[in-house]
Amino acid sequence: MSRLYLRFYAALLGSLIVFAVAAGLIWHRISGPQERFAGTVGILIQNALPPAAASAEVQRDALQKLVAGSDAEIALRAADGATIAKARSEHLAADAARYAHAGSDEPAITFRLPDGRSLTARVSVEWLHPASTLLLFLSILALAVGVGAYPIVRRLTKRLERLQLGVESLGAGDLAARVAVEGEDEIAGLAQSFNRAAGRIEALVGAHKTLLANASHELRTPLARIRLGVELLKDSADPKRRAGLEQDIAELDQLIDEVLLASRLDTVTEPEADEEVDLVALAAEECSRYPNAQLDGDPVQVRGDPRLLRRLLRNLLENAQRHGAPPVRVHVARDASNVQISVSDEGPGIPAEERERVFEPFYRRKQPGPNVGAGLGLALVRQIARRHGGDVQCEADAVTRSRFVVRLPMRAS
Repeated sequence: MSRLYLRFYAALLGSLIVFAVAAGLIWHRISGPQERFAGTVGILIQNALPPAAASAEVQRDALQKLVAGSDAEIALRAADGATIAKARSEHLAADAARYAHAGSDEPAITFRLPDGRSLTARVSVEWLHPASTLLLFLSILALAVGVGAYPIVRRLTKRLERLQLGVESLGAGDLAARVAVEGEDEIAGLAQSFNRAAGRIEALVGAHKTLLANASHELRTPLARIRLGVELLKDSADPKRRAGLEQDIAELDQLIDEVLLASRLDTVTEPEADEEVDLVALAAEECSRYPNAQLDGDPVQVRGDPRLLRRLLRNLLENAQRHGAPPVRVHVARDASNVQISVSDEGPGIPAEERERVFEPFYRRKQPGPNVGAGLGLALVRQIARRHGGDVQCEADAVTRSRFVVRLPMRAS
């Protein structure tokens, strides 16, 4: 039975059948002997009592003998329900309060006599009613069925949970995420479909990254030839046009470098270097490249790739120089578990609705003036920060309007 809905349906039917059979057996064991016992007791009581035609006094005396030495009250009724006689034990007769209790709240048993009469007895002894016994047994049986069905249902739901974890891993960027295929039902088919889809996505993304990296690499050769041609035309070319060409070449070279780095960060998951890095010293070296950059902070070291961390700082400073206004302030601080690098400037800031979009690859804000850059710098900053277990956000600041804050975890040496 490979269909999941058939398995659920069979489990439900099986549980109901077991429950019905067990309830019938219990009822038979409780009611059958009790009915036979009541019939036998009725015959014995009729044999001990005088005939139905006897006077009420004779039948009352007989009832009194039946309750002698007991703690009960009995009543004899005719076939039409009329009371013939009543009798109570001496214990109940001596204690009126106890008699009243026994006559109202105590359980009563009625025995039908073969000649049509009935005898009702009330005893002052607490006992368990057959209906209560049946209810108790049915409750225990229902609990047993629930406990027995739990492993079956749990096994199915665990497979669904593992499939959910695989989907979440794929959504988080782990393109190699796969789930185990167990069984031959719909869940197994869903797991196979997920694995096939994940494989196709991984292949497509891998081919895209490879194409992008190869195309960027191949652009290096004509770019070098163009740079060589500009150098050869140094004396004859117009200085202004030559300067424009050199700037275009530098921007194209930077774009290729950023594309290659982004592709490598996506493709290579293992860190290429993992060593102690003095962030303040690294920030001081990068700030020295810009005349209006200011640095403050305490010396702090983190473990990571110094080349990537240097690129992170350089991209943040370059972004502030291009789109902000001097001075550019860099602050390095730490707490018990994190290192914080904040870069701010005196520019107009970034609107709240764009503070997350600026980290998207090739996103370029619409702003006055030359829109320099390809939109990969901040995307690389986020990639590098997450590569080191941290992240970067653009936050509002009361003084500088907006600032970029990188938080990196403090890892043990």
